[in-house]
Amino acid sequence: MSSTPSAVLAMKEEDSSANASISLLVDRLNNAQQLSQSQPRKPWMRKRLLFLLLFLAMVVIVVVLVVILPVYFVVIRGKSQHTSNASTATSSSNMPRPSQNGLPSPAPTIGGDGSRVVTDNGTEFTYHNPFGGYWVQDPMDPFNNGARPNEWTPPLNASWRWGKDRIYGVNLGGLFVLEPFIAPELFQRYPSAEDEWDISKAMRADSTNGGINQLEDHYKTFIDEQDIAEIAGAGLNFIRIPLAFWAIETWEGEPFLTRTSWKYFLQILDWARKYGLRVCLDLHAVPGSQNGYNHSGRVSALNFLSGNMGIANAERTLYYIRVLTEFISQPEYRDLIPIFGIVNEALVNTIGMDQMTSFYLRAHDMIRSITGVGEGNGPYIAIHDGFNSVSNWAGFLQGSDRIMMDQHKYFSFGGPQSDPLDVPGPDGSPGGQWPLLACNAWGPPSNQSRRDFGLTIVGEFAASPNDCGLFLRGAHGHPQTGDCDAFDNWEHYTREMKEGIKNFVMASMDAFGDWFFWTWKIGPAKSGRIETPLWSYQLGLRNGWIPSDPRKAVGKCRSLDASSSPFDGKYKPWQTGTPSSIPALSSSNFPWPPTSIVNAEVPVTLLPTYTNTAPVITLPVPTFTSAPAAVTQSVDGWFNDGDTTGGITTIAGCSYPNEYDGTFSVIPTAPCTGPTAA
Repeated sequence: MSSTPSAVLAMKEEDSSANASISLLVDRLNNAQQLSQSQPRKPWMRKRLLFLLLFLAMVVIVVVLVVILPVYFVVIRGKSQHTSNASTATSSSNMPRPSQNGLPSPAPTIGGDGSRVVTDNGTEFTYHNPFGGYWVQDPMDPFNNGARPNEWTPPLNASWRWGKDRIYGVNLGGLFVLEPFIAPELFQRYPSAEDEWDISKAMRADSTNGGINQLEDHYKTFIDEQDIAEIAGAGLNFIRIPLAFWAIETWEGEPFLTRTSWKYFLQILDWARKYGLRVCLDLHAVPGSQNGYNHSGRVSALNFLSGNMGIANAERTLYYIRVLTEFISQPEYRDLIPIFGIVNEALVNTIGMDQMTSFYLRAHDMIRSITGVGEGNGPYIAIHDGFNSVSNWAGFLQGSDRIMMDQHKYFSFGGPQSDPLDVPGPDGSPGGQWPLLACNAWGPPSNQSRRDFGLTIVGEFAASPNDCGLFLRGAHGHPQTGDCDAFDNWEHYTREMKEGIKNFVMASMDAFGDWFFWTWKIGPAKSGRIETPLWSYQLGLRNGWIPSDPRKAVGKCRSLDASSSPFDGKYKPWQTGTPSSIPALSSSNFPWPPTSIVNAEVPVTLLPTYTNTAPVITLPVPTFTSAPAAVTQSVDGWFNDGDTTGGITTIAGCSYPNEYDGTFSVIPTAPCTGPTAA
């Protein structure tokens, strides 16, 4: 990292002082100018005002030279160059900026609150950030990590302090992995579709309306640069980006739009860097489906670590985790993407805890063989609790290198929830039962998990206590429960309703500590309305039921006299990057592959597997036409040159069931090892 925490604190103070000084001086200059224009002046008064204006102008220049420039050179210019070892990366601040046609290279553009932003397509907007954040655009160094989303969050090139810095984040749900309630108009075009598999097939058969390219149009337009700027200006500091395996590749018979979303994922990363937002990459959909839900790509039986294709699909998933790890561990991306959620919402209670542990241990060892161990060497590995109690994960793989627990917390899917939000709760404030219930149900377990497991975040939660909203429970066949008019008719929310929702949201935020709201944006339905309003952070922020400053949530549970089990912010050294090791007993207890697989018709030794004899996939890197080759040539999509194992492919001569149904045409009686197999 390029700065120590104490240096970062000093920079925070300098930024604040500089902003205050400049604002004060500008105000005085404006007042003096207005006064001089509105009143007649005697000659001596004019001279006095002229002297005052010149003096104030000189003070502004001194402040810029003494305060702003040191912050710029120390904070803005830091950036790591790609090497084979993250610990030996150098800073571009030590490198000369190449000249262009013999002229000095242009300096970065830096903008704070009120600055104008010109996007790549020429549109303009005003950047609003009342929290001291600033954006950085550096055409000569597109990997400049100097931006900062707000005054309480370290810039990207400074260390994140786990236990002190808190995650205030949102998901970009529905962007690269479709969900009917987030992009309802797409599913209304194709009423028979209930997942991305269905809609991809329907679009491919509909050339009249643009075919499968309709999905690329969605990637281009659903989230734009102004969205990312608005997220930073809302006091947030992280985005979680769900990505599907088809961003990397598809196999024969899979209708998904292959690899196209990767291009737009890179664009989101560029914007996140520009506005100082850190990224949690979330592998949201894996081959065979890890849960059978529509957001896994296909509504189907669970065929990841379950069923006849359970091992093969898990092997393919491990391969995609490897390819993504190689990309995001490059020094140009490692500070931008410090968290990698490797499988979203795998259903542990169906798969089995031992089987999931075997997979997570295998993934951990593979990832760390690529990145090395210890802070700064590759991302934190986020694993989902599988909708199991976090207490069941206490002591999980102790000694592992930076594994993080990810919870997704909703009241929405636990049956009818009709209790209102616009009535007084126990403290007399609107919210009914929900704020106190959120504090008591979610706060103590989250803090206990930090003590028993380690780093614990909440990767998803919403402002809704129920399942109201268009398509929330699926595009068809899943009716809402209860009366939803009061929750869906957001244009007519009363003051009490907005305050009740806000109190519930702030209680949830305070209970979690480190969180990502699901989701930033809900698209309009055919009606032109947003019909699932309580799942849109943007809509709530603009209309007053999401807090304009997330820090206001701190202490909410204490104000409600909720159950308390505060965490002291101190993690065990190995949990935050001091190298350790997993006891050998864990490896022997949880071998790969697992010794048994649920719902399989034959023993594990007879289940289909893949071989690693294909050319390995290297993900494309962005191109920057104005940046010098010296800055960009080391970014090649592959971090560890020592990782030379081939890519996953089928074994010649072996037959494979469909990866989503796992049905054998002939039940095997011996392992298939290739052409020589009987």
